[in-house]
Amino acid sequence: MDRRARGSYAKGIERRRELLAVAAEVFAAEGFDGTTLKLVAERAGIREATLFHYFSSKQDLLTAVLADRDEQNTTRQGGTPASLADLPRVAEQNAQHPGLTALFAVASATATRPGHAARDYFRDRYAWVVAATAGDVARAQERGELRTDIDPEDAARIIIGAFDGIQLQWLYDPTVSMPATLTTVLRLLEP
Repeated sequence: MDRRARGSYAKGIERRRELLAVAAEVFAAEGFDGTTLKLVAERAGIREATLFHYFSSKQDLLTAVLADRDEQNTTRQGGTPASLADLPRVAEQNAQHPGLTALFAVASATATRPGHAARDYFRDRYAWVVAATAGDVARAQERGELRTDIDPEDAARIIIGAFDGIQLQWLYDPTVSMPATLTTVLRLLEP
């Protein structure tokens, strides 16, 4: 019985990942407003009621899709946040998924409203990314690779703000090279 329970749990986790992949495709193609839970369920080959077993609302599903995107980027890094040197590569990966990148930009902006379902996710995500990036900046400063006259947390916020801003500009003009522009931003912090 214990094995069966673990097997059932593993199947549930796998099914949830499959649903997230389908939802990511639908959100990327249709945007938040054009996506319905019914459409996601249809594309996944399940009933809408089954989808509610995994996600309580469309906003909950969107937050899970974005968290899964972050987790996949982190997993590609070996379970650690992207380092400064990895950021241009992460930008290149984001360019390969313009629908999800646009969804992230829209969701992060709209989640600033109090009571928004994704507000806590984005607040926690930015706190985590700032802390991890600040740690990376501090280590690079200790190695003499970055200027030391900038506080690591301030530098982290500048880098993350530049990343998000460059990404937004790329959404308007795909000729903008996110990797090259991010590389330039990082060079500005060199001694």
